[in-house]
Amino acid sequence: MSTAEPDGEWRRLAPRTLLAGAAVLCGVAGGAALPAFLSLSSGSRPAWQAAAWVLAGAALLVGGGSAADWVRLRRTRYRVGPDRVDLRTGLLVVKRRSLARERIRSVDLTANPLERLLGLVKVRIGTGEHTDGASTLELDLVTRGEGEHLRRALLARPAGAGTDPAHDGVLAVLDPRWIRYAPVSFVAPLLGAAAAGTVMQVSDWFGAQEQVIHWIGARFEDVSLPWMIVDLALLATVAGVVGALGLWVEMWWNYRLEREPGGTLRVRRGLFTARSVSLEERRLRGIELVEPLGIRLFHAARVDAVATGLAQDDDDRHADLENLLPAAPRAVAERVAAQVLREPEPPTGIPLAAHPRAARVRRTRWALWTGLGPAALLAVLGLRLTPVLLYAAAGVAAVVTPLALLLARDAYRSLGHAVSGPYLVTRSGAIRRSTVALQRAGVIGWTVRQSWFQRRAGVLTLSATTAAGEGAYEIHDAGESQGLAFAAEAVPGLLAPFLETPETRSLESGTGSP
Repeated sequence: MSTAEPDGEWRRLAPRTLLAGAAVLCGVAGGAALPAFLSLSSGSRPAWQAAAWVLAGAALLVGGGSAADWVRLRRTRYRVGPDRVDLRTGLLVVKRRSLARERIRSVDLTANPLERLLGLVKVRIGTGEHTDGASTLELDLVTRGEGEHLRRALLARPAGAGTDPAHDGVLAVLDPRWIRYAPVSFVAPLLGAAAAGTVMQVSDWFGAQEQVIHWIGARFEDVSLPWMIVDLALLATVAGVVGALGLWVEMWWNYRLEREPGGTLRVRRGLFTARSVSLEERRLRGIELVEPLGIRLFHAARVDAVATGLAQDDDDRHADLENLLPAAPRAVAERVAAQVLREPEPPTGIPLAAHPRAARVRRTRWALWTGLGPAALLAVLGLRLTPVLLYAAAGVAAVVTPLALLLARDAYRSLGHAVSGPYLVTRSGAIRRSTVALQRAGVIGWTVRQSWFQRRAGVLTLSATTAAGEGAYEIHDAGESQGLAFAAEAVPGLLAPFLETPETRSLESGTGSP
């Protein structure tokens, strides 16, 4: 297809789509053929007959699936006109979808290894609205050149008055040294636990779970139970680290963040499955600097976008559309954040106002309840049931309580808020510390919450409501006057009608001037 402006003609999907579908069906048929053959040949049927049945079933699966793909290919048309993008599909029930080009905010391209080999991509065109799928069109599949042309044509915008071409170009590229942060993320222990669970599940499918357990027991027959648990935990940790490294390479290899002319941020990444996510700057309302505990210990952070329309449909498989930068050194993350926002300095780097001591007291109490509550319960059960639970209670109190107190102290030190030029900044969290720089113009409302315990402590929680990102960003346990003054300063006039000032108090009491 030429790179000229789309002419509004109806077009078909790429014919090579049939090859991609047939290859997937062949893989499914091949994976099911061996178990089916063993099951049939183990009965009274001869091997040749079992093989014939399996081959017939495989041919039926591949042939039927390919025929259905051919019908879908023949019945699917799309058209890119000067004002609208249209998609028409369906055999018995014809579906027509249409999007206005002026409302299109994203054109994302995805290709798995097979699709990349065939030169195909899946194109997802969205308006950024939160609907039940009516705001997106998906072309499955078109050629790579066609996908790139659609992305450029549909996202082409004239440069805005406030844009500076000097900020265009590459903002960040992959540094292979960033892989060192993968093993300390929360993904590693989850993958380790998943690996152990997968081994037990697969062995159960084949009726060999008991043999696997006996084999593991035989390997540790001369080892005490505590050391066996430690060794198994270490093995799971190693498996998790290897899995985390592999997942990081698959997700972030070939990573590149760039700003295209007209104000579109584009993230490209992926080793086997290539992903290209575009974000129109008009949708950007700020950034979020995310520091999970393990990554923060190594002075690193990742950058997420706070933008409208990123959480699309329930069937959207790209749950990480907001990721602009993987875990990288904190200085690199702040530099990229400043470049994304077109600011000379990152708003997240300014000093934040500390919260009152009452916020620290509240977190310390939560920590004590977290450690001593379960310990007390185990102690009571131990007195009634078995003394073993008393040792468990002592262990919980000795290990969990100090750890909870450390996290509570860190959570209090992480609290903070400030106003930085056109942004309000809020930070909170210990296990996952998050620093959000949100455009003050993007705040459409404030929610003030104060529980009975907060009223006694003289603190409150403010929520800045916005149409972007998570929808609301909170300032936890700020002082009453401190929090309200911050809200009034960050977005002048929005909270003023609900605040009590000395003038309003004097008027209500009748002592004001006539």
